[in-house]
Amino acid sequence: MYSLQLSPEQLEIRDTIRDFVTREIKPVALKADRLDQCDRTLLVDLIDQASQMGLRSLALSEDRGGAGADALTSCIVTEELAAGDADIAAVLSESSRLAHVLFDQCMNDAQRDAFLPKFLNGDRYHLAFAGREPGDDTRLGVNYHRPVAAEVVVKTAAAKSGNDWVVNGVKDCVANASVAGLFAVLVQIAGRPTRSVLLVPADAPGVSVKAEKSPWAHGVCGEVTFKDCKIPPGNLLGDDAAAILTGAAAPGRGVPMAQALNLGIGRAAYEAALDYAHLRVQGGRPLIEHQAIANKLAESAIRLEVARNAVWQAAWASDHPEAVADRSLADLPLTTIAQVFASEAVMKATKDCAEIFGAMGVMRDMPLAKYIHDARVCQHSGDGNTDAKLRIAEELAGYRRAGYGAMRLAGE
Repeated sequence: MYSLQLSPEQLEIRDTIRDFVTREIKPVALKADRLDQCDRTLLVDLIDQASQMGLRSLALSEDRGGAGADALTSCIVTEELAAGDADIAAVLSESSRLAHVLFDQCMNDAQRDAFLPKFLNGDRYHLAFAGREPGDDTRLGVNYHRPVAAEVVVKTAAAKSGNDWVVNGVKDCVANASVAGLFAVLVQIAGRPTRSVLLVPADAPGVSVKAEKSPWAHGVCGEVTFKDCKIPPGNLLGDDAAAILTGAAAPGRGVPMAQALNLGIGRAAYEAALDYAHLRVQGGRPLIEHQAIANKLAESAIRLEVARNAVWQAAWASDHPEAVADRSLADLPLTTIAQVFASEAVMKATKDCAEIFGAMGVMRDMPLAKYIHDARVCQHSGDGNTDAKLRIAEELAGYRRAGYGAMRLAGE
């Protein structure tokens, strides 16, 4: 059954990443000049170092050259990275997640032979899922009172030209777009009732990427355009790939990587406030000895610990679906539950921790302003908590709208 006791290997991994973050990431990501300029340029060199440590292929099975980390270990690593920089954590966790999904679950042997060596041998060969299109509106709140929430129409089309596929269309808000070496692209093929997924190399003719730094997304994202892009016939994934990649195969029960990232942000703010409360003397005693400050820190610690329990349980459940089958765990979307609780708990904890710094908590060259922004992104990115609560409510009612499960994109 679910246990809070980590294995010796998990503890070693956590401590190694924590040391790397302390020594390498924080001194660069939290430089006062960088914070003052609101510079969110991706720290590519540090991502390269993390890739060399095996973090890009963390979840990939050992048989295929990865570390074979389970969902809980992946969440622990994501939290540690996010405590240093949320953008670094977002890029690496997305590549790691997709490496497991694509190479372990969706590709056939020929496709692995074509793309796996490139992934393993290139520190900057990241992965991206191009699923969302301009104008998509999958928010449940918007569609709630419509008779049927039909599947989102995929406008990106793939058609046969000789033996090749020719792809045309535009995808936006693609995570890892500007650093990806390989895209998994959601397409519609004429004559097929369901959506399909094609593997498209980033350097394929007809592929163009417009990099963006969205204020409401961690990591890097961008718009990807496919114009008469020819792809070999063997790059088409199996029929179940679309459901796996969009999360429709197990809605609300995936690996809670975004939730772990959120937790890392809150923990960084809490640790900064705790250190400051020990150092800052006010009225002849350290701040932590003042009841008001001590209460804020205690409440923040409580919120973060309970949030971590929710994230860890959801991670464990994603690796052990049999626990739901035998009723050891409730048949609920635990990852969605963790999203709602963690984002709200972390936001409150981060704001309280910033207040402990007084006026310094709102100065741009201090980390607290960054932490508050990052926590707010987690609370409102994707479709947000309002939709998440409606999804949970539908699970409680035992009701799901026709077609709605297939509308969601992984990570929303």
